Amino acid sequence: MGSGAGDGTEKAMTAIVSALPLDANCSHMAKRQAPQETVNQFWNRFTTNYPGKVLTVLPSKPFVRNKAAAQPQSVTKGYGTAKSYEQVRKECELVVKRIVRECERVNQKYTDPHFDIEVDLKGGSRDCLDGLLRGASDLRPKGVKRVSDVFEKPKFFLDGPTAGDVRQGRDGDCWFMAALCTMGNKKGLIDRICVAHDEKVGVYGFVFYRDGEWQHCIVDDKLYLRVPDYDESIEERSMWDDIIRADTEEEYRKVWQTGSRALYFAQCSDENETWLPLLEKAYAKAHGDYSAIEGGFVGEAIEDLTGGVTTELMSSSVLDKEKFWQELMSVNDEFLFGCWTGIYSDWLHPLKGEYREQKGIVQNHAYSIMDAKEIDGVRLLRLRNPWGEKEWEGPWSDGSEQWTSKWMERLDHKFGNDGVFWISYEDLLKKYQFFDRTRLFDPDWTITQQWTSLEVPWSTDYHSTKFVMELTKEGPVVIVLSQLDTRYFRGLEGEYHFSLQFRLEKEGEEEYIVRSRNGYSMTRSVNSEITLEPGRYTILVKVTARRCGCQGPPEEVIKKNAPNRREKLIQIGLLYDLAHAKAVVTETEEEKNARKEREKCKQKAEREKLRQKVIKKRQKDWIKMKKEAARQRRVDAAMQPSPQPEVDVATAQSSSSGEGDGEESEVDSPSTEGPESSEEEEKTVSSEGKTTKAEAANTPPSPTLGKNQNLLDGFEFDSDLDMPSEDDDDDDDYMPPLDGDEDDEETGDDEGTPWNAVCVIGLKVYSQDPQLCLRVVKPSEEDPEVALDLDHPAASAAQEKGSP
Repeated sequence: MGSGAGDGTEKAMTAIVSALPLDANCSHMAKRQAPQETVNQFWNRFTTNYPGKVLTVLPSKPFVRNKAAAQPQSVTKGYGTAKSYEQVRKECELVVKRIVRECERVNQKYTDPHFDIEVDLKGGSRDCLDGLLRGASDLRPKGVKRVSDVFEKPKFFLDGPTAGDVRQGRDGDCWFMAALCTMGNKKGLIDRICVAHDEKVGVYGFVFYRDGEWQHCIVDDKLYLRVPDYDESIEERSMWDDIIRADTEEEYRKVWQTGSRALYFAQCSDENETWLPLLEKAYAKAHGDYSAIEGGFVGEAIEDLTGGVTTELMSSSVLDKEKFWQELMSVNDEFLFGCWTGIYSDWLHPLKGEYREQKGIVQNHAYSIMDAKEIDGVRLLRLRNPWGEKEWEGPWSDGSEQWTSKWMERLDHKFGNDGVFWISYEDLLKKYQFFDRTRLFDPDWTITQQWTSLEVPWSTDYHSTKFVMELTKEGPVVIVLSQLDTRYFRGLEGEYHFSLQFRLEKEGEEEYIVRSRNGYSMTRSVNSEITLEPGRYTILVKVTARRCGCQGPPEEVIKKNAPNRREKLIQIGLLYDLAHAKAVVTETEEEKNARKEREKCKQKAEREKLRQKVIKKRQKDWIKMKKEAARQRRVDAAMQPSPQPEVDVATAQSSSSGEGDGEESEVDSPSTEGPESSEEEEKTVSSEGKTTKAEAANTPPSPTLGKNQNLLDGFEFDSDLDMPSEDDDDDDDYMPPLDGDEDDEETGDDEGTPWNAVCVIGLKVYSQDPQLCLRVVKPSEEDPEVALDLDHPAASAAQEKGSP
């Protein structure tokens, strides 16, 4: 019974719906289209129509523009790797001398106006400790004093900087400390960074390697302490006031605020040596704050301190362990090595991220390789923990059964919990999953580099922008593809993370020569070493972008911080602007004219495409209007009573059926395009309704509308009236609903923020050919597509094959 009632109701509703007129009032009905069209529309909306990247955060600065103008835009040639270092070293020495003269004139010690940690800490701003993302740092120093107030007999170097001097503080920069331990084994490396200082005035100058060039950094001698001053202390002071002392305040100062142990951050092993905390301070200032140098990789720090090139190796991927051992034997000579325990070691552990160790080796922690020796067939390596404690507890550890007095003498080793220990080559490969191998360059090497920016598509492929290298003599070449080091502008790095790859091809050859190896954790750069013959080579780049939802785009960060964090935004924003000056293109007059001509042609083509769409839309509206008017006339005529002549019933039914079909065909039939309507049938009408010969010659034929062409009588189209102004900035937004696109505005941003990934990359080529040339080649419409890698999963399927 219920079923029957339901069927009747459904039939009645169907009849009512079928009787409804199909007009504009049915726009709520779902649009029908092919599935492929739906997918195409999604991808069209997925990518922004306005791709680009913020290149300048702060209002225009002249020196930023000058730096951008100084960037090479065409062909560049190599220069000695030592040339830029020597230039910056001399600049640093001159700055330090100028500051010393100024301080002596006014009888004042130097206070860094750009990184005054005392005012910053006690004033509560913490800009020297925290980045733009407040709350990301848990650093809590409680005092600040000058070197002369902390150390009884301060000395910048005592018997030179060595690995044994290094002790990590309360910052998470073990990677940086491990790099210094590694460099301390090679005489002269750390001295190259600490280039100038005056201990009396309290000014120190250092140089660091950033994004392909050396830069200097000047700091004063104020350092953070673990405890506050006696007059400012609360918890620490109470225990001292309860004990009767001759001079309670002085006793407090000697115990809590004297010597290296009083420092909050890094400290030298000797109570009066000061180079390490001051170097760490300069490194933090160069990056904006102390929180910026938390977490990293040994190889990246060694690159920043030496200008070398680091390759990341995984122990499980070593092909020839004998060959790798020979490389380790050259530590502190041609290469520097660091090692660290895997970041994946606790992925199944319930206390993920907590401190853990295995036989004394701390998980997810960096170590330095100080020495490698092979004696009587036994292969051993000397490692150091930058903490200055916590050592390996397996074979060849301190106190293990392998040690004899003879071995102690051979290896010049002493037991003690100082962070230095020996480990066998086999255990090294088992316990340490990752190695950083940094190649050092002597003055015989030259460097050539070029920088550019790329729009990175969502679907990864080799980019049409490429680098072309011309080599004039045979020799070793180190090719490095880099992106900007975002550590220098934390908080403004944007919502995309990039990983890089490249491959090298020789002109005229089909197969590539070499590819870069994928980095496991270091994404700042990838590289490859090879010996090449003279010739022209092409470097194809592949950039993969990944959107990170935890970080907003720079424009949002700027709006959020500009009102109340002016000083910090200026500090980080300036680092951002100077880095991105590498991507600013300075065009020649010829390139500028060519670009304008291309843009003019593109704009003209888009304008014509828009014109045709508007014509088609207006034609449809015109036909619809005429059909609606005809329908209204029929309804009005039907409402008028009129005598009906007597006719044969069968004839009347037949006539009525035919007339009804004809009316529906005229009124409700969809507009379709067909070949039966030729271009000669279309008319071009001026605003006065008359067609001129000039207009007919210059106006392309309007889109055809098939059998409804006869309804276009009286239709007019005038570009001046019906098209949007060419000066209107919203031309791209002006688009009447066409071809069933009436509901486009409903979809809007349903798919989220459109894809807009832009990466600044640079190619550096180290060689022994001073005539090596390098240039960037931008894409053109004639450029062929880049083939897939031979081991790509789709490579075989994509190849053309003959019929069997």
